[in-house]
Amino acid sequence: MMNKTIALIAFLMMVPCFAFSQEVKVIKYNDLKKIENKLNDTTYVINFWATWCRPCVQELPYFDALTTKMEGQKIKVILVSLDFKRELDSKLVPFVKKNKLVSEVLLLDEPDYNEWIPKIDASWSGAIPATLIINNKNVVIKFFEQEFTEAEINKTVESLIY
Repeated sequence: MMNKTIALIAFLMMVPCFAFSQEVKVIKYNDLKKIENKLNDTTYVINFWATWCRPCVQELPYFDALTTKMEGQKIKVILVSLDFKRELDSKLVPFVKKNKLVSEVLLLDEPDYNEWIPKIDASWSGAIPATLIINNKNVVIKFFEQEFTEAEINKTVESLIY
């Protein structure tokens, strides 16, 4: 009985470690384009950010809260990091774990920004934070080159999905 109790306690102590062990997938622009082109009724909120960008980091909790708030609805928040691939394990993964991000986190490994940025939106200067909200079935495409407050992102997303 004592061994079972010790095993149970050890397991319960490890649960928090697994609960936030978010994997960060490294992608190329073509992988991101596949997400953008999905023909389903899901609204994708794609936020471009980096760990070194203070306004990006300040608004991340608002996007992450959308994932929880909209659970069960046809909305998916994807956080696309523009950090350097070489800093994936030293900066990005620890940042994601420390901040317990629940939204999907992708690292876009495309160093030639001038090649892919205009494909996201022709008006994008390249500044971050930037957000693309897209729903191909309902023909919704909105691009924002700005930092959001929690109220602004909630109001924007809700106005596009209802």
